Amino acid sequence: MADNYINLDDLNMSQEELFAPVKWDELESEKITAPRYSYWHSVFRVFFRKKINAVILILLAAILVFTYVYPIAIGYDSEVDPYINLLNSDTKHLGPAAAMEKFGTNLHWILGSGASGESTFDAVWYGASISVSLALICALINMTIGILVGAVWGFSKKIDMFMTEVYNIVANVPYILLISVVVLIMSASFWSMVFALTVTGWLGIAYFIRTQVIIIRDREYNLASRCLGTPILRIATKNILPFMTSVIVTIAATEIPSYISYEVFLSYIGMGLSDMSLGKLIESAQGAMVTPGWGFEFWSPVAVASIITVVLYVVGQNLGDASDPRTHM
Repeated sequence: MADNYINLDDLNMSQEELFAPVKWDELESEKITAPRYSYWHSVFRVFFRKKINAVILILLAAILVFTYVYPIAIGYDSEVDPYINLLNSDTKHLGPAAAMEKFGTNLHWILGSGASGESTFDAVWYGASISVSLALICALINMTIGILVGAVWGFSKKIDMFMTEVYNIVANVPYILLISVVVLIMSASFWSMVFALTVTGWLGIAYFIRTQVIIIRDREYNLASRCLGTPILRIATKNILPFMTSVIVTIAATEIPSYISYEVFLSYIGMGLSDMSLGKLIESAQGAMVTPGWGFEFWSPVAVASIITVVLYVVGQNLGDASDPRTHM
């Protein structure tokens, strides 16, 4: 029992300090102490709790380096490099082994050469930079418009009646058909493709956000804000959207890869970009798919497009799960 007692001499405090009266402060007594909580600190703590996420992020970083840094580092030019060996028939349609035997063992020829004697590896990553840039720009435009419109749409009943009718009309038109028509009317350039993917692409996002907003718009703090005369836009952006971070991240995780898929598909059927994107490379190499020894020309851009979309989707989904405050317990 003696071990349970505290020796006051070990505290190094005088008798006056030990037995000094404590002043009563009513305000201080009402304060509740709690550990500091940082939302984004908790998000990344939960995200990196799964070791596989660190591996996926490293893979994503490597993809972005090859997508944006590598073509600049080697000075790749889509107007010159694909045709640098055009007059030399011995450099065309070479597999990896044959290309490295002819040009030497280096990274440029690890996937062989294409129909014009160009490096398939260099062409794929230059095409990836165009496709990924297209996807990021379209996602930024559609997400921004869709989130803002959806927040106001779900909170204002007058706007809800009008926008619901617009959605019912536009949603019945196949999205891929609408994109194709816009691309046919306009020139098949980078910015015309951006316009085609964003002219109505934000509407589906807005409708989804509207549904989520309706769920939380009539909570007590929102009713109190309306009674105090707070504008609808401010209530939507300050009281509602911050609680939907995980939903927004999850939407972005599906939107960004989908734009790459649309671009690849449209280019594959001959209605995509005129630039040398991943879809354009796949479309140009259709004949190589069934020709013995030429398969790398077709399957290389297919594999890179697949890897990019899967990695972006997985990172976005896992980040969306970590953004949910219910996972921070």
